[in-house]
Amino acid sequence: MNFDLTEDRQMLQDSLRRFLKDKYGIEHRNEVAYTAPFHDPAKWTELTELGALFALASEEAGGMGGTGFDISVVFEELGRALNPEPVLGALMASRLLAAAGADQEALLSGTKRYAVGLGELDAPYDLSQMTTTATDGKLSGRKSIVYGGQAADAFLIAAKSGDGLAIYEVAAADASVTGYALMDGAGAAEVVLENTPGTLILDNAEAAIADAVNAGIVGLCSEAVGAMDVLHAMTVDYLKQRKQFGRPIGTFQVLQHRAVDMLTEIEQSRSIVIKAAAELGGPDAARYASMAKNLIGRAGRLVAEEAIQMHGGIAMTWEYPGSHYGKRLIMIDAQLGDTDYHLSQVMAA
Repeated sequence: MNFDLTEDRQMLQDSLRRFLKDKYGIEHRNEVAYTAPFHDPAKWTELTELGALFALASEEAGGMGGTGFDISVVFEELGRALNPEPVLGALMASRLLAAAGADQEALLSGTKRYAVGLGELDAPYDLSQMTTTATDGKLSGRKSIVYGGQAADAFLIAAKSGDGLAIYEVAAADASVTGYALMDGAGAAEVVLENTPGTLILDNAEAAIADAVNAGIVGLCSEAVGAMDVLHAMTVDYLKQRKQFGRPIGTFQVLQHRAVDMLTEIEQSRSIVIKAAAELGGPDAARYASMAKNLIGRAGRLVAEEAIQMHGGIAMTWEYPGSHYGKRLIMIDAQLGDTDYHLSQVMAA
């Protein structure tokens, strides 16, 4: 199998990497990620003008990509830059709108920001336990930790309708929205619906919701690979510079072994993400997405912990970028199903 990027994806990767490096230095990133609205609206516009969101949707849906590999390229670069923009919500919304055959121009051009409400406090991952209901176009319930919800113009809400699940579009102005920053700075929101008007866009939506979640998992896992790459390089550089007993600590064999273990975990993670991206949209997409999320959760935690320990005390400081990469990797494990949940999914398959 040829793992080289196509010319178009290589151009996309190069453009995104340059843009994110120039626009999102770590100090600016930390400033906007932890201050409401927990992203940079001006640079969000620039990011969308670059065409990043068009790469997440197929040509039939008005985009220029939409495959698992297109998603992976975009999110790996977001992970390298520790980018706080609400791209995950846009990706999942795009998959749902595509399933509904709805127009996506406003979403892909960035003029209308969407977030997707799936999880609830008592049903964070298992949608069969969902309690949000829709009756005669009015929704009632509460969606918890809606990624990007703090900056959304509209929500795509999953709700029980009859014997199945349906997707309704709800204007942010019609819902009670409480935005906040997560542990790593990325924004989210609690969305409370009380007889809130919604427009039905997709009935019998179980398959479309599963596809949106699988696409989101491919994105998150790719983001983690990008973040782990940067954190590993940061750690190796520190081992070469930090001296103890008159020589760089990187010359100590035990630390060399630990750095190699980190790299091994990253390469294994990259391999399973490639497989999950290749399977996206196919009959085995959920199985490989769960396998990737389980491995990424374990690898991300190991890489974060090893990097922090080998950096010593400075790794715990706000000023050192490595601490923020570590927090992001831990948070990714909790998004769209944690390590234990996806292990149970793989075992049940």
